[in-house]
Amino acid sequence: MATQQPQSYEETVTDIENTFGILPGYLGALPEQDLVNEWPNLKRFLFGETELDPKIRELVGLAVAAAIGCEFCRHFHRGAAQLHGATDEELAELSFLASYTPRYSALIQAQDYDIETFRDETAQIADHLRTQAAQADD
Repeated sequence: MATQQPQSYEETVTDIENTFGILPGYLGALPEQDLVNEWPNLKRFLFGETELDPKIRELVGLAVAAAIGCEFCRHFHRGAAQLHGATDEELAELSFLASYTPRYSALIQAQDYDIETFRDETAQIADHLRTQAAQADD
């Protein structure tokens, strides 16, 4: 399997400028070798083909950004999701989804809930839901 040769710093900057129209300051502030190493993955997940559809990727990014409280990431991923066709309804739903995982995590963690009990209960719930789905298909 052939491996791609890493770009030089100058080639990386040119690629970023060709892609974004500018070299954003937050990327330009990285040490040269870090930028050369970082850019291929960033470009792949922003513009390349991956297992997730681009709109879904950006909705996931927005949910994570909201959960960690990053204003920069939230602004970027919301705009990118809209560029990829996210609707107002999808963004509204996402606002709930971004909140419920951290909320339930805090609730369960604060209880010091036993992880094995949680796993067993989750498996029981999954079995029940599969049975219900199979019965609905009949």
